[in-house]
Amino acid sequence: MPQLRREPLFPKRWVVFAPERKQRPIDYPPPPEPSHTASPFVAGKESLTPHEVFAIRPGGGPPNSPGWTVRVVPNRFPALRIEGELLPEGIGIYDQMNGIGAHEVIIETPNPDQELEDQSVEGVTDVLRAYRARIIDLIQDVRFRYILLFKNVGLLAGASLRHPHSQLIALPVVPRVVEELLATSRSHFELKERSLFADVLQAELKSRERLVYENSAFVSFCPWASRFPFETWILPKFPAAHFHALDDFHLGLLAEVLRHVLRRIRKGLQNPAYNMILQTAPFHPSRWREAIPPEVEFRWHIEILPRLAQTAGFEYGTGFYINTTFPEEAADFLRRVCVES
Repeated sequence: MPQLRREPLFPKRWVVFAPERKQRPIDYPPPPEPSHTASPFVAGKESLTPHEVFAIRPGGGPPNSPGWTVRVVPNRFPALRIEGELLPEGIGIYDQMNGIGAHEVIIETPNPDQELEDQSVEGVTDVLRAYRARIIDLIQDVRFRYILLFKNVGLLAGASLRHPHSQLIALPVVPRVVEELLATSRSHFELKERSLFADVLQAELKSRERLVYENSAFVSFCPWASRFPFETWILPKFPAAHFHALDDFHLGLLAEVLRHVLRRIRKGLQNPAYNMILQTAPFHPSRWREAIPPEVEFRWHIEILPRLAQTAGFEYGTGFYINTTFPEEAADFLRRVCVES
């Protein structure tokens, strides 16, 4: 029977679960893949990209040369540009400002055929280390209030190049989704004097119905009101508002969980297109409404969204979603997928 669920982290968001519309996981067709022919991201073609802003070179070597394992460069076609001033202004009832920000590409490997989950735990850790390094650098710019890291895999997820890479965009404003999550967390604490993220995590660890994989520091689960079939989140088991505060030890533990979850999704769902989003807390709290009270515990997290269903008129018109797979069913399926460690 269809069911409506409301997500506690986003109480204005409802999801319609319609199991009679679902397909079995094995029936989802693999999407077409973008080509990596003549990829500008392979080793030896460093001159085809803008000058790097960060790289990991185990053997050393000069910038913009081969020998790297992870490399970060400005996006050649940026959504926002780092040069200039914001200059916000009003035009009658309308508001505008210059498109100031940063848009970078994290090239995860020099090998165009090595997906993130194909790397060793150490390789995935290096990618996460690049994420951390770029956030630490960019938050020094007081124009930026928020930094989003994301990864698009497959044409259906918006990828134009197959070569494994992630992207980073620094914004001069806090996104509406994050503002809503902060407001909900504050309201929950004011009402119950408990952290909302801690309550959600405790509920998931207690029921274990929606858990996919965990280790001593991180847990992955399919959310109670998943927007998409097999949507999977990764959360730290400890209070942590900012991703960039993770030390190397915890980056390694996160890499283990992320690699394991991505392998299960790829094998179980026949290599689907997906989006991966890393949400962290805003920066420069004095420049937005108020600082995050420590007791509220905004908790950074990773969302993995397989693109097995299309967003259409109902979703755009209501802000709600239709999902054909209950999260309990999705988590049980992913737990049963056997992957190598």
